Amino acid sequence: MASILAVDDSASMRQMVSFTLKGAGYDVTEAKDGQEALNIAKSNKFNLVITDVNMPNMDGITLTKELRTLPAYKFIPILTLTTESSSEKKMAGKQAGATGWIVKPFNPDQLLATVKKVLG
Repeated sequence: MASILAVDDSASMRQMVSFTLKGAGYDVTEAKDGQEALNIAKSNKFNLVITDVNMPNMDGITLTKELRTLPAYKFIPILTLTTESSSEKKMAGKQAGATGWIVKPFNPDQLLATVKKVLG
């Protein structure tokens, strides 16, 4: 089954995302901010990254840019799961290399459908 890196500074949000994805059979690793996620990603290979935008140490937009510089993550889908819904933020995410954008609060069925779609 696919492995997913879930990045969010909110422990309860990480729990909800992880619970939803693990329930569908995915292997989920959690990170509390972009910097921790980048460190984990450099020594592990994931099939998908789901990241929040607003986090301490490194935000999700910067994380996306940093991941895209790594050869192993050049073509790995990166979904942004955030409360941010402005077109400026979405454009910044797209320019950084984000594959898709989901606005919180998320619907578990919508999240699973999106994950399934981007994983092919």
